[in-house]
Amino acid sequence: MSHAADPRAVLHDVFGFTDFRGRQAEIVEHVTAGGSGLVLMPTGGGKSLCYQVPALCRPGLGVVVSPLIALMEDQVAALRQQGVAAAALHSGLDEEERRRVSLDLANGKLKLLYVSPERLAVEGTAERLARGNLALFAVDEAHCISAWGHNFRPEYRMLTMLAERFPDVPRVALTATADARTVDDIRERLSLTEAPVFRGSFDRPNIRIEVAPRDNAIAQIAAFMEEADDGRGAGIIYCPSRAETERTAARLRKDGYDALHYHAGMDAADRRAAERRFSSGDPVVMAATIAFGMGIDRPDVRWVAHLALPGGPEAWYQEIGRAGRDGAPARALLLYGAEDIAVARRRIAESPAAENQKRLDHERLDRLVAIVESATCRRRLLLRCFGDDLPADCGNCDACLRPPRLVDATEAARKLLSAVHRTGGRFGLGHVVDVLRGKETDKVGSFGHDKLSVFGIGRDVAEGAWRNIARHLLARGALEMASETNLPIYQATEAARPILRGEQPVMLQESALREAARPPRRPRQGRAAAPAGGFAGSPAEAGVFEALRNWRKEEATRQSVPAYVIFPDRTLADIAAERPRTLDDLAEVHGVGASKLERYGLDVLRVLRDAG
Repeated sequence: MSHAADPRAVLHDVFGFTDFRGRQAEIVEHVTAGGSGLVLMPTGGGKSLCYQVPALCRPGLGVVVSPLIALMEDQVAALRQQGVAAAALHSGLDEEERRRVSLDLANGKLKLLYVSPERLAVEGTAERLARGNLALFAVDEAHCISAWGHNFRPEYRMLTMLAERFPDVPRVALTATADARTVDDIRERLSLTEAPVFRGSFDRPNIRIEVAPRDNAIAQIAAFMEEADDGRGAGIIYCPSRAETERTAARLRKDGYDALHYHAGMDAADRRAAERRFSSGDPVVMAATIAFGMGIDRPDVRWVAHLALPGGPEAWYQEIGRAGRDGAPARALLLYGAEDIAVARRRIAESPAAENQKRLDHERLDRLVAIVESATCRRRLLLRCFGDDLPADCGNCDACLRPPRLVDATEAARKLLSAVHRTGGRFGLGHVVDVLRGKETDKVGSFGHDKLSVFGIGRDVAEGAWRNIARHLLARGALEMASETNLPIYQATEAARPILRGEQPVMLQESALREAARPPRRPRQGRAAAPAGGFAGSPAEAGVFEALRNWRKEEATRQSVPAYVIFPDRTLADIAAERPRTLDDLAEVHGVGASKLERYGLDVLRVLRDAG
């Protein structure tokens, strides 16, 4: 399509938006004028427009380097819905599709081309691009180029050739998760050291952040889902292993949830089918490993949960950022146990990585442990990892909403450390707790541990509370887990000495010293569907909203595209609230550009009339 080269006109006519957000306008103006730069914005912060709008304003082809096939395909589908000539070039294309894209590229019919870094490096691809007129290069998920980044991909390193082969073409790198070291590395490798860095606020205030000790994970997740969205919204559960994704999905299905699983070990066709089902707009639950990652564009994910510690603050924030991309309220829950910390530390220690990389990994883990063990605003601590300082507590994390009361647990911690020492540092936590609580088990008797001075000195502390104390001591490094047998062995470290001597206090949340109450698991069979996305309109508007969603689902199925690329829930909610009567009225609704008005305007007006 042809349109004016004015960014605001493109924003309105193509994308249906009336104004830019945050620093978008500044970035778009800079890139449209031919400038390069690095863009740091959170997931859902609007990074795509920062290169899509300039690519449509500048003459020539915009080339977007993207790491995932699913991400490329969804973004191309969305652009085509908006009337943009876009295509993707990657290894997943069959011969006919690849030939069609190559022909369109050669004939100058494309305005935006998404390409994988591997495909860009294939002999001939760069040469073909060099023969045409290029508007810009955009490197999405740019942290993948840095070995310091949390998701390093060696194939991204070949992108260092962009500045050498295309010195006059603007380069814009974009990422949602990069600490200071990673930012410096990105700029160095993409020759952006002289280009500006556009850093937007990383705060996503619509996401409520919660952390809890893992006790009965499935029951905790089920209770969280019911509270987060009455158990009916789309959500993601990140699991620590492939087997755990399958177990979690199966148990949730048994309880009546529409649950899928996803991991890298699945057949490619099965993975793609799961991705399509998730992007269909249905209120499904996806239990997945981090393989279900950067390619998630669905804007109405209402919650994200983790069953174990993620890889670090950057990975955690990127993963929870997949919730609430539409700006509506969303939730994030992290469940973790003492073994998560120990396993992560052991994995780093046994890694073949260089010592400086191990040191960085330890720093990341320590920052994450400090956040999850904190009794103060978690969001403030998390955002500091990205150079953001909130002026006040967020008011939307569990520590702010339910401020914990701290109590002195030094004596209990000393008892636990003494019991670990007296039993020889050769046993798991269960046995140590049995000794503390004075349980006369066969194992306790066979080792003579019922004769120790520490036997029974902890009868007044619940078993679950002892586990919480051990988790805290692991987090601060006073305890460690050895792996000499198949079972984890608890041992005291040098950091335990000042605690044992009474020189360092141990303060814990009061709730940690109580036995954890296990939430009930509530089956969901037979429950009626509810409006997704936390729709807050009147009952009449809710009916119209659901009628629009049903029409959208049918249309998306007919076209074999994700439902949200036709219209996101936010646009449907605005249509339901404003009830436009004419095409001109509909054109003023947020997210309705010229192409979508032409494609769907009459159908939308018909749905509105039929809905009364």
